[in-house]
Amino acid sequence: MNNLVVLPLFIPLFLGVSLFFFRTKYRLQQWIAGLGTIATIIISFILIGQVSKSGIQVLHMGGWEAPYGIPLVADMMAAILVTVASIVTLACLIFAFHFIGEERKGHYAYPLMMILLCGVNGSFLTGDIFNLFVFFEVMLLSSYVLLSLGGGRVQLRETVKYIIINIVSSSLFVLAIGYLYSITGTLNMAHIAQRIAEQGQDGLTTTVSLLLMMVFGLKAGLFLFFWLPGSYSAPPAPIAALFAALLTKVGIYAIIRTFTLIFPHQPEITHTILLWMSALTMILGAIGAIAYWRIKQILAYNVIISVGFILFGVAVATEASLNGAIYYLVHDMIAKGLIFILGGTIVLIAGTDKLREISGLVRYRPILTWLFFISALALAGVPPLSGFIGKFMILEGGVNEGYYLMAGISLLTSLLVLYSVMKIFINSFWGETLLSEGEQKSSGRGVLIPGFMLTALVVGLGLGAEAVMPYINQAVEPLVNPQIYIDAVFS
Repeated sequence: MNNLVVLPLFIPLFLGVSLFFFRTKYRLQQWIAGLGTIATIIISFILIGQVSKSGIQVLHMGGWEAPYGIPLVADMMAAILVTVASIVTLACLIFAFHFIGEERKGHYAYPLMMILLCGVNGSFLTGDIFNLFVFFEVMLLSSYVLLSLGGGRVQLRETVKYIIINIVSSSLFVLAIGYLYSITGTLNMAHIAQRIAEQGQDGLTTTVSLLLMMVFGLKAGLFLFFWLPGSYSAPPAPIAALFAALLTKVGIYAIIRTFTLIFPHQPEITHTILLWMSALTMILGAIGAIAYWRIKQILAYNVIISVGFILFGVAVATEASLNGAIYYLVHDMIAKGLIFILGGTIVLIAGTDKLREISGLVRYRPILTWLFFISALALAGVPPLSGFIGKFMILEGGVNEGYYLMAGISLLTSLLVLYSVMKIFINSFWGETLLSEGEQKSSGRGVLIPGFMLTALVVGLGLGAEAVMPYINQAVEPLVNPQIYIDAVFS
């Protein structure tokens, strides 16, 4: 059954490459991409069941045992994130079927979305730090093209900015990997963790850890997020939803994995820096979210706030806070995909993202109205929706460890998140109807299936938290006790 570990990578990669040969057959591309993503979801659920029953699943590629081979490692955290990433990709694909124009479909939108999913899933499952870099690049290369689809001036400008910042971070990543290899003599993450635990985390190793924090922080939008609002507001709505749900989460995952497995030995340095960076990220993201009156910018800054909040839980590094961080990470992948899909639909219907030019959509789009209302409450962490559970556990962990200021900042930014998304809700849906149904730029009907699908998940994760928590607890076990992960790789 260990061979299941490779399928969430192989299926989207194989289908993504195959779809390049059917450039003009859009309907065939839709069916293949959709069915392939459904197959990936099914495999991912089976993988969760296998991990729950038998423990961490490890596949040594080519039969080479650790530490010499390249392992794929599916612990519960990786299996859950692969499943959620695949579900959100399916929702964005369904949304794209209706809202990506013919000119973009002809430029390989669907195959690139599948390859991006391969890169995301590979980043979650790899047990080799160099292959983490490889899967990052697979994800980024496809995102470069998806961001530039359409070739407008804004898209080209943001693509150049996005490429430059990622080239810089990728160069620093390679440099950090080189130093780490010179210190430990291995690239296997479990073996690196074992070597550093034996040798001790000295000044050079801590410097390398901070360099990796900078790399993953750039990719996650932690503190140095100047590139993110423009890059996430430039592409078409389905692509923006996919980016918001997945790309920053890979950076967050990399920080969680490296600073719980490899570099947990000097938290007074590494975790303190991470703590204050997360605080600044929440504050600056909240300022941006309340300052703008354009839907795309407001939603983009909300991505930044959630990055800071999740990494607050990671920096506290207790079992309670890590439970909250993983739960909130899962919630945020779904909620960000949902609210970007719904926000993108508002923009497509109105033909603008300027809130002062939109009003009264509830008259013609009542279903869209209430879907957006639920997603806004979930994003702000209002009970009993999914965002509340993760936020409560993170705050509980922070308060128990005496981080009262951070807890206060988190609560304040949560209120500002609620204000920013309700600003969209009130200005877009209430008031005088500015457009008749015939004047609207899009019917918005293609949003119903992905909208209902993701809304059901944010409601279900909130109301069904008791059923989900055993899996979250199992996901956190190797984070609190890294030896579980190390033993699984070397068993």
